[in-house]
Amino acid sequence: MKIKEKQFLSEIDQHKGILYKLSKIYMDNHVDREDLFQEMLFQLWKSYENFKGVSKFSTWMYRVALNTALVYLKKDKKMPKSENLIEEIDIPDHSDHPEKEEQLNYFYRAVKDLNEVEKALIFLFLEGFSHREIAEQLGITEVNARVKLNRTKDKIQEIIKKQGYEF
Repeated sequence: MKIKEKQFLSEIDQHKGILYKLSKIYMDNHVDREDLFQEMLFQLWKSYENFKGVSKFSTWMYRVALNTALVYLKKDKKMPKSENLIEEIDIPDHSDHPEKEEQLNYFYRAVKDLNEVEKALIFLFLEGFSHREIAEQLGITEVNARVKLNRTKDKIQEIIKKQGYEF
């Protein structure tokens, strides 16, 4: 295997959680999440030769993966809808923190009601990006990122309340 391929695979292995999280935020079912994951991986590989190392790999990966998710979502909306023939199997979680799992389920259901930009804002916020970094990733001002993020957080809380979850 070439050195370039080894470096790419090593970086992807280190940061693949980014792709999983983006897939879960933007796609409702397992099959669509896998398709988006593969598309992001493909676009990252295609773009890898343009990665100059000026920024961290993860920063570059966020930008490529997020743009890919947004483009993929637009394409998906244009395609005629057919019924999903594959049902998702909900595997019960036997973790020690059922309350946390319940909170996450409410959160992900609420995120599904957000628009694409709001999903990107929340994703980047949860990944620990500063307001400045979020603004850079989305091509907006820092003040705009701060305002949109606060509004999006409020919107998520309202959606969760409507779902019946008590804070």
